[in-house]
Amino acid sequence: MKMETERLIIRNFEDNDGDYHALFKIMRDVDVNRYLPWYPLGTTEEAIDFYTKRILTRYINKNGFYFAVCLKTDNLPIGYITVSGDDSHDFGYGLRKEYWNQGIITEASEAVIKELARVGYRYITATHDINNVASGKIMKKLGMEYKYSYVEMWQPKNIQVTFRMYQLNLDGVERTYDKYWNVYEDHFIESI
Repeated sequence: MKMETERLIIRNFEDNDGDYHALFKIMRDVDVNRYLPWYPLGTTEEAIDFYTKRILTRYINKNGFYFAVCLKTDNLPIGYITVSGDDSHDFGYGLRKEYWNQGIITEASEAVIKELARVGYRYITATHDINNVASGKIMKKLGMEYKYSYVEMWQPKNIQVTFRMYQLNLDGVERTYDKYWNVYEDHFIESI
């Protein structure tokens, strides 16, 4: 699946040095990865390993999506958008810091969401650490609706995190994905 917007190409990551190096630039940054369930990568070899274990495996098993977000000027990844293959259809994103606050993730996300609706996805969910306010703002811009919050002991960082869960029903049917609510005992609805 490949998409284009005015400024962007959204495609699968490719098995080549250019994409490995670009992935490393995304995954090495402490600020970009602060609220993600892994530590920043230290080498290009770790980026290749990340690609092989987390991205390529998803492609081979047809287990959700892991898109590279690229500028049309050079078609090299500057960020990513993921959609999990489980019933949460968890929507996630990351972007190199020098491209923040330019509407790039919003633009790419809108294209991906449109394509997900076209191929029959009924809904997507997205969660963010309550300390990652910028991510929550993107979710709201995309039309996602806050549903509830829950507390999870996050691995491998072994830290307690309060997440806000948002949802976008692509088929117009009102529903709430309640798995996190049911799994995590410490859950609540905030007035936000």
